[in-house]
Amino acid sequence: MATAYKFQFSPRFRRNAFGWKSDTPVQRIKEALTEIKALARKEPVLAAEGAVLFLEKLAPAIEQVDSSSGRIGSAVNRAIETLVPIIAKADVSRAVREQWLDRLWEAVQEDDMPYLEYLVEFWGELCASPDIASSWADHLSPALTAMWDHSARTGEFGYFKGTPACLGALFAAGRHDELLALIEKSEYQYKSWHNRVWGAKALAATGKGAEAIRYAEAAKGLNEPLTAIAAFCEGILLESGLADEAYARYAIDATYATTNLATFKAIVKKYPGKPKETILRDLVASQPGQEGKWFAAAKDAGFFELAIELANRSPSDPRTLTRAARDFAAERPQFAMAAGMTALRGIANGWGYDITSIDVLDAYAAMMAAAGAAGVDETLVKADVQALIAASRGGEFVGQVLKRQLA
Repeated sequence: MATAYKFQFSPRFRRNAFGWKSDTPVQRIKEALTEIKALARKEPVLAAEGAVLFLEKLAPAIEQVDSSSGRIGSAVNRAIETLVPIIAKADVSRAVREQWLDRLWEAVQEDDMPYLEYLVEFWGELCASPDIASSWADHLSPALTAMWDHSARTGEFGYFKGTPACLGALFAAGRHDELLALIEKSEYQYKSWHNRVWGAKALAATGKGAEAIRYAEAAKGLNEPLTAIAAFCEGILLESGLADEAYARYAIDATYATTNLATFKAIVKKYPGKPKETILRDLVASQPGQEGKWFAAAKDAGFFELAIELANRSPSDPRTLTRAARDFAAERPQFAMAAGMTALRGIANGWGYDITSIDVLDAYAAMMAAAGAAGVDETLVKADVQALIAASRGGEFVGQVLKRQLA
């Protein structure tokens, strides 16, 4: 297949094709994914062949790229997540699939960075059938068993690249009891979620949800991914229709996003029957002393009074408050006035990063625009600002910037 079709990405991913900087290889990875995904809509088998070829060529091509920022590693992981379903779903003969798996396994073995270690987490899915998965489990389990037996006897730590592949293959093959017994061999020192997740999945797959949750929680420890463990347990309860229990026990611990607003939205999406205000207040309570950081989530949810309350309870970003004052000056002038005043109070108390006089002027202008929309006497608003300046430890800076406006 590869010789009959010329993939555009192929010549760009020759060995050591990229230098130190990550910008170009990240862009080339995106382009390759675009090509393969477009092909998958019309020629899924050819697209899967392209995905295998790309993963073969990827690690040697980016060996010299600086990985310290995490950009290239994140790009590779996203590529793996995109391409695994394309390979797994392709309708091909057993011979072709086994050939693909052999090629991918060789690529993993030759990858020293290792960029492709995430790929082996999906090995059971890539096998695409219990028979092939069972064959791979038979191939990998003797080495893994020998390593863990040796470690248990000697106390010496061992490492085997095929560990996730073996456990995933056993799970995909439905050999659940054997999988649990093998994982038990690894626990001569401590319980690792990285291994134990497969046992938890096996218990859940056999209808033992409560036992799977206990098994998963037993992996909690100092260096274990508590969010991942909570998410697994939450998922079992949600699938069982026990949404209230899932929320009470795991919702907050299981949900993490890059911003508080995104975290709030993620929980709301998972629990549509739960009042949004309840979710928000529970999130706020889970982070005492950081109430102000939930201002944007409260505002976005339409809880405007709560948003101002939170912004006044602990530091909140003055620029976020100013944007809210500007955006809602006409629609909700009272809220906008309060947001602008809180922004000025925050600046006067030292909130925010790299605050300049421009930030003071922006907050003041947004607040005064809202006051005009609300029909509030300008003199009264200025008096409130002057009182704020007098009561704040850093009010002198704000007063100097607004000296002409408040005259």
